[in-house]
Amino acid sequence: MSGGVASTALRAPSRIAQYYALAKPRVIQLIVFCALIGMVLAVPGLPTAAQWGTMALACLGIWLVAGAAAAFNCLVEKGIDARMKRTAWRPTAKGQLSDTQALAFSAALASLGSAVLYLWVNPLTMWLTFATFVGYAVIYTLVLKPMTPQNIVIGGASGAMPPVLGWAAMRGEVGPEALILFLIIFLWTPPHFWALALYRVEDYRKSGLPMLPVTHGNAFTRLQVFLYTLVLFAGCLMPYIYGMSSWLYLIAAIVLGTGFCAYGFALWRNYSDALARRTFRFSLIHLSALFAALLVDHYVL
Repeated sequence: MSGGVASTALRAPSRIAQYYALAKPRVIQLIVFCALIGMVLAVPGLPTAAQWGTMALACLGIWLVAGAAAAFNCLVEKGIDARMKRTAWRPTAKGQLSDTQALAFSAALASLGSAVLYLWVNPLTMWLTFATFVGYAVIYTLVLKPMTPQNIVIGGASGAMPPVLGWAAMRGEVGPEALILFLIIFLWTPPHFWALALYRVEDYRKSGLPMLPVTHGNAFTRLQVFLYTLVLFAGCLMPYIYGMSSWLYLIAAIVLGTGFCAYGFALWRNYSDALARRTFRFSLIHLSALFAALLVDHYVL
């Protein structure tokens, strides 16, 4: 009996880790960070204790619903994930978690997160977050991703929603400032994702998904990455042009945008897998540092 109890205790952390991995925590961290930036920018000056409490509850609710979307994505794409080296380790792809377990986990997170947002934040944030869940888990994953090489462009709208959710959590509305933040992430998503797809092209070819490097080739995709970095550069100037930020953010946007464009140009002219990896990593730094600059600018100037 004691041996059975010990065996169960040993298995418990592994099961918890499997569920934790199902929620794609590294992706969720960036989502919640972007949502938090939207919350902070929506509040003039330093937030009050009550506003900090609302922010904490909003971050929790958004984290839970985003985790639910990630888990549902793992469930419906388990066959594709199993064929790709980058995702073959996921619990659903390896058969460590059943379809019922994954679906129940996703439903539980979505229900709990929606309840938190509805009861302690506001109904608008709950409905926008739920719409984002449907956009990513259903429209993007089930419809767009297997249908068109522009899947990441169209589906990127769901990924660009976090600052809008954050803004709505604090203001109870969606203002033009929130839409500018949405635009930045929307334009950032294609060069970020296609840089990854370029050096993972064989994975995507095996998966059967019509990703741009598979359907249109390496050279065309590289050009698209570069062109999107140029458009993104312009989009990142919008907070300063609209009056949301000052010169501090402007300098950060110019430096980061120039760096991303330089990576895009180098990738277009002289491709290598190593350079594509560096471009992908820099894209993460670009978005994180850009939003951090917005945060510093909001409080310092």
